[in-house]
Amino acid sequence: MIDAKAPLVDLHRHLDGNILPATIWKLAQRNGIELPASSLEELIPLTQIQDQTSDLLAFLQKLDYGVSVLARLDDCYEVAYENMLDAERQGLDYVELRFSPYYMSMNHDLNMADVVAAVIDGVNAGSKETGVKSNLIGILSRTFGAETCMRELESLIAHKDKITALDLAGDEINYPAHMYKEHFAKGRDAGWQITVHAGEADGPQSIWNAIEMLGATRIGHGVAATQDPKLMEFMAKNKIAVESCPTSNYQTATVKSIESHPLPTFLENGLLVCLNTDDPAVSNIDLPHEYKVASEVIGLTDEQLALVQRNGVAAAFLSDSDKKALLTSKA
Repeated sequence: MIDAKAPLVDLHRHLDGNILPATIWKLAQRNGIELPASSLEELIPLTQIQDQTSDLLAFLQKLDYGVSVLARLDDCYEVAYENMLDAERQGLDYVELRFSPYYMSMNHDLNMADVVAAVIDGVNAGSKETGVKSNLIGILSRTFGAETCMRELESLIAHKDKITALDLAGDEINYPAHMYKEHFAKGRDAGWQITVHAGEADGPQSIWNAIEMLGATRIGHGVAATQDPKLMEFMAKNKIAVESCPTSNYQTATVKSIESHPLPTFLENGLLVCLNTDDPAVSNIDLPHEYKVASEVIGLTDEQLALVQRNGVAAAFLSDSDKKALLTSKA
């Protein structure tokens, strides 16, 4: 199912959506933060999706518990470090971790630039210990508005050489791409790659806007692309990758069932699509689980799965030489 001789990569993985329930409980106890649960067992169903939520915003509420216990910069370092240990446990060879400085800082009024520094240090320490290669993607949390996102952007630019790409995530419908054109122009000027959540809660025009207004060369989720054949043709021709997350798409009610997921349609139309976890702790999954789902539920062939795995390397925000080194390391 997974080719052991090829690199296993996860390109769409939220660091702040991958705080394990046990870590949330530990940090709450350490920081004297009250949670609506009297034990870890009671906390788990509050912080993990049990089946399907009503929509994306209901799904995102599950992430709030994790960031609510980040009372100190050391906590941000710790969850970043633990993300790398988790990547090793899940058998990843390369991971791109994305995070929102504002989202991680807002509950306890932490300095956003310091949060970015703590995350960088934690990921670097974890990468050094595990040997898993990593890169960081900064998120602008669109839900909090353009002004807050500009401050968030400034905190990322303060450490721009340690950030690989810029992303836009959150309430896609009510905070559309045009509100963030200036932000992403600054991000491109900083030398960053661009990926944008689009076509998850909104239609294909949201994907066009992410590409044309914000400069996205990768699209997070992109489910709605199947509604527009010209869009799929454009994305295939220009190698605009789709970061596909089937279990998450079911849990957010973006797709009615996993069986109906558009992953086969993406492949049939020649899109550069790869498999990812999104928020593994919240979804209670790992990347091997997503490959199993793609095979046994969605129905991809072994050849298609191998292509999807190779696509992950091709779409990674790595130099050609780094991609070659990653491939060589598994040969």
